[in-house]
Amino acid sequence: MSRNLRTLSEKDAGTKRMNLEQVAQKAGVSRATVSRVINDEQYVREETRQKVLRVIEEEGYAPNAAARALAKRQTEVIGIVVPDTLENILVNDNPYYYPIVLQGITNAAHSDDYATLLWMLHSSEDERRYYQRILKNRLMDGLLIVASVTTESFLIDELQRIKFPFVIISQPPRSYEGISYVGIDNVAAAQEAVHHLAQLGRKRIGTITGKMHNREAQDRLRGYEQGIKLSGLPYDETLVVEGAFSRDSGYNGMKYLLDQGVDAVFAASDVMAVGALEAIQEAGLHVPEDIAIVGFDDLPLATQVKPTLTTIRQPIAKKAAIATSTLIGLIEGRMQAPVQVLLPTQLVIRNSCGAKQKG
Repeated sequence: MSRNLRTLSEKDAGTKRMNLEQVAQKAGVSRATVSRVINDEQYVREETRQKVLRVIEEEGYAPNAAARALAKRQTEVIGIVVPDTLENILVNDNPYYYPIVLQGITNAAHSDDYATLLWMLHSSEDERRYYQRILKNRLMDGLLIVASVTTESFLIDELQRIKFPFVIISQPPRSYEGISYVGIDNVAAAQEAVHHLAQLGRKRIGTITGKMHNREAQDRLRGYEQGIKLSGLPYDETLVVEGAFSRDSGYNGMKYLLDQGVDAVFAASDVMAVGALEAIQEAGLHVPEDIAIVGFDDLPLATQVKPTLTTIRQPIAKKAAIATSTLIGLIEGRMQAPVQVLLPTQLVIRNSCGAKQKG
């Protein structure tokens, strides 16, 4: 009995689901015309287009997605590459930055009718093997790389070799030219932060950097150095400590800087700035009276701590959205690589630096 029921069900389903030829027959047009309407191509009279669309709507016809992808040589899917583990991104490093980036990407992709495919590194996986898995995938039309990649990148090398569309949400390493990206001027932003601290009378300004293998950390350190020079202060390498864009590294870095007698610190991320704040308060000192702090990013936690955090605001969601639109433009041939965009930043003055806030 079950066999007969299954056969009947399949037969009924076949009579209810129209194919391309049946849509064409009912609309009184050719199969090719229906195909052109479905793919929103030109050279179809508006009267004919509307007739086909009415039939499609009346019959609930849904073209096979895989067939459309083969015909168009596109899947309308973009990959999102996060070169780190879920634990580091959402727990140890930054539980704020990446969700904002991903929201910006998915909103922009959705508005252009693209789906997204998220790639994250497994904790036990070799990085090269991770990139090879991505490169073997055939379900994507292009890639967004959500981070500043290292000086030498197997992934970028291969993407360039096979001429696959991709955009980096950050400035790429200086060793790569002709790469599409959307980022900010980290050097100028960091310089502004440090110069602001100096203008407030701080003389021993330390910094906690990010991971020095990536461009963002390098540029923010470079901006720190320029800010020190611009302010007429002596550069002291003992006031520079490498962090890892994590709360723990901010805490540990600040404990080291306390021994160096700093009266201010520029942390290369808000997450590290909060870790530094904890170390200062644990030592019985006060912010900003004893030590001033400036962070970077202007994440939600910047206004959740006490004192509230002076920081460099970067347009995280906008950066992700523009990168997504750029990638889709490259995929669809409306743009030509490289597309390189730098968005403005803003120094947001709050309580942690000791400056009087306007208003």
